[in-house]
Amino acid sequence: MSAPRVGVLALQGDTREHLAALTEAGADAVTVRRAAELDAVDALVIPGGESTTMSHLLRELDLLEPLRERLRDGLPAYGSCAGMILLASEIVDAGVPGREALPLGGLDITVRRNAFGRQVDSFEEDIPFSGLDGTVHAVFIRAPWVERVGDDVEVLARAAGHPVAVRQGPVFATAFHPEITGDRRVHHLFVDSLRR
Repeated sequence: MSAPRVGVLALQGDTREHLAALTEAGADAVTVRRAAELDAVDALVIPGGESTTMSHLLRELDLLEPLRERLRDGLPAYGSCAGMILLASEIVDAGVPGREALPLGGLDITVRRNAFGRQVDSFEEDIPFSGLDGTVHAVFIRAPWVERVGDDVEVLARAAGHPVAVRQGPVFATAFHPEITGDRRVHHLFVDSLRR
């Protein structure tokens, strides 16, 4: 089977690291900044970054509704940190009205932004991850956590008692940043799911 074409939303955030991780995991990784580029991918990764800035740019570039529509139609997606926030169906502490993070509705979850604290509260921890052998070294940077999980959502990992990795059908999300650790197992898990 040919490599799945996986787009990385390249509006803001750690795009380059996801492109490298996806390529190592066997995907044909490309950047997505326009609706035509979104139409040309088999799946999408929404990287970490600043969820309110990314929401603003999605609106400005007329990508918000096309992306919501693709997700409703079953587009496989993976979001890390800010990507988890955007993929949620509900966001707690979404930001200042008019500049808030906008939920895309890809996962039936409620997410709290910056739940673990500010930048100075960032931390790293080895956590068990369902479906992977051993633990995953998780890097949490102003990370969210999941406060509510819908009936069809599988919790893959927890930290401090809260879900920090989830999956619902073809959509995955982590509150942490596997793309910056060199451990490609989370990206492999996502890319392998596209081949099934």
